[in-house]
Amino acid sequence: MKKIFILLLSLVINLTANSQIFNPITWKTSVEKISESKFKLITKATIEQGWSLYSQEVPKGGPIATTFTYDDNGGAVKILGNTKEPKGKVKFTKLFNEEGMNIKSFAHKAVFEQEIELVSGDVKELEAFVEFIACTDEQCLPPKEIDLVFDLTKSVLKKKTTSDVAKTDDDTDNKTEGKGLWAIFLLGLGAGFIALFTPCVFPLIPMTVSFFTKQSKNKSQGIKNAIIYGISIIAIYVLLGTAVVGVFGASAINEFSTSVTFNIIFFIVLIIFGLSFLGAFEIMLPSSWANKIDSKADKGGLIGIFFMALALAIVSFSCTGPFVGNIIVLSASVGGLAPIIGMLGFSSAIALPFALFAAFPGWLNSLPKSGGWLNTVKVVLGFLELAFAFKFLSNADLVLQLHLLEREVFIAIWIAIFGALTLYLLGKVQLPHDSPQKHISVGRLSLGLIVGAFTIYMLPGLWGAPLNLISAFPPPQSYSESPYGVGYTKQSTITVSDKEAGSHSGLPEGAHLMPPHDIISFHDYDKGLAYAKKVGKPVMIDFTGHACVNCRKMEQNVWVKPKVLNVLKNKVVLISLYVDDKRALDDDEIVDSKLNPGKKLKYIGQKWSELQTIKYKANSQPFYVLMAHDESNLIDPASYTPNVDEYYNWLEKGIANF
Repeated sequence: MKKIFILLLSLVINLTANSQIFNPITWKTSVEKISESKFKLITKATIEQGWSLYSQEVPKGGPIATTFTYDDNGGAVKILGNTKEPKGKVKFTKLFNEEGMNIKSFAHKAVFEQEIELVSGDVKELEAFVEFIACTDEQCLPPKEIDLVFDLTKSVLKKKTTSDVAKTDDDTDNKTEGKGLWAIFLLGLGAGFIALFTPCVFPLIPMTVSFFTKQSKNKSQGIKNAIIYGISIIAIYVLLGTAVVGVFGASAINEFSTSVTFNIIFFIVLIIFGLSFLGAFEIMLPSSWANKIDSKADKGGLIGIFFMALALAIVSFSCTGPFVGNIIVLSASVGGLAPIIGMLGFSSAIALPFALFAAFPGWLNSLPKSGGWLNTVKVVLGFLELAFAFKFLSNADLVLQLHLLEREVFIAIWIAIFGALTLYLLGKVQLPHDSPQKHISVGRLSLGLIVGAFTIYMLPGLWGAPLNLISAFPPPQSYSESPYGVGYTKQSTITVSDKEAGSHSGLPEGAHLMPPHDIISFHDYDKGLAYAKKVGKPVMIDFTGHACVNCRKMEQNVWVKPKVLNVLKNKVVLISLYVDDKRALDDDEIVDSKLNPGKKLKYIGQKWSELQTIKYKANSQPFYVLMAHDESNLIDPASYTPNVDEYYNWLEKGIANF
């Protein structure tokens, strides 16, 4: 009786259990519209607690793999690639044999995606079926086959959001360009406000107010004239920016940033501007220009106001000229309309106070009096001009790979410049136009201490410290006399991947070590791709440049973080392609340019730049591509991404699709 009771009880338990878990996995379908002819079929599996659904790839002797079969409607539908599945978890189980095995499975829910393309436009519905098996840790149900139906007429067009980690090429370019233009505008705005406090501009404010007070019959007319005066100042400087774009062309300006000639010319220009600010000499336009403009301004009316604004631009040129030159120089790295936007920001800052004080003369009482502090502002700017000048010389040296201005030399020059500025601010050094003084102000002392602290901060850089605060300015750590630090030379070591590739020299053929973190990098596309196939890893293409500021920021502030560094060293094969590499191509590699018919690709950088432009429709750097062995993208490319977590997630998401 006892045995019969146990059998009956087991039967009841099994029947009850089976009734509750008869359908532990349910399926739902939806369709996402990619374009007029492309769709993404989405199949969502909802999995009950305690049950698992297995991957599309399982070990031999294991469970039945989840398999999707799609009807191509007699050739009217083209199935694109394989069905993508979620990441899932790999677990060890002895459910299928005594030895056990590692199997990838999904719990709670799993979403599978399959892209299709319509060859014939009259397809409204697509049928498919999925074969799968559902298991717990102790038992499995019999394999099942479920029919799926995808209604293309109810497809939803995918909308991209700003929270997406990666964007399409065009979106990335537009976003980068937008950020660049905003940065140039703010740079111009800041430069304009600083220029107001120079000896050539600040004293002109009360003179301008006096002019409008005499010319205006009443307050309303004064305000009107002041507004016209401000607009005239903006128009003059914007016309200057427009002229630069008109002469050189919007696209050509972007190429200046990597031009050796451009960088050397502006090194010389900034040195001249810097010495002028220090008092070595004055940069002035011909006095005859100012006299002619003044005569026009005396006529009054709208024309008179415009020429008054033009007179301001000419008279103040010895102080504003370097600012204008710097904005045009820096806008070259952005290209397009950047010079116009930069001049708009600069002129807005100049015009605003002149217009306001002209409209409301009573506000003049709140301004500080002119004095020696104006020359101090000018001298400080002169030192900054000298420091930034060497950035342009460094760019030329990097592009040519001459190793004349390596990292240690650059940092030493900056230490000397900012050390001299510290002595000047503390009153230990006087320059030609300085007024005699018995003491220095608290503000000047404070600024001197800040600059002195910054100078001391740079000292360890001579011995290999990364100097993250100024990582974008000096040459990279790999471009130095001692890449691993003074007195330490590190030999190339063989990694696991190298052993797999059969390397006997310590590095794969065509590979380079990127010190100080020893990231293996290829500078040749074909060699890097061949190595990736050999070791079975995805490819990460890094479109970069020797003179690329944001590239250095990424390498020294993002790539060095442990989790990102681990990915770059162990999970991908890095191919760094320098678009400004001026080394000549071999004779058998020189080909006709596809972008510029009639011209030849003569340099290595031109080859990589054209590859990026044609294949990825982008020409800004840095630009990152995660690629499979068939040269297809694993994820949409990414550009400058200073957020470490965002960049890491982009890497992991792309690698998961490999």
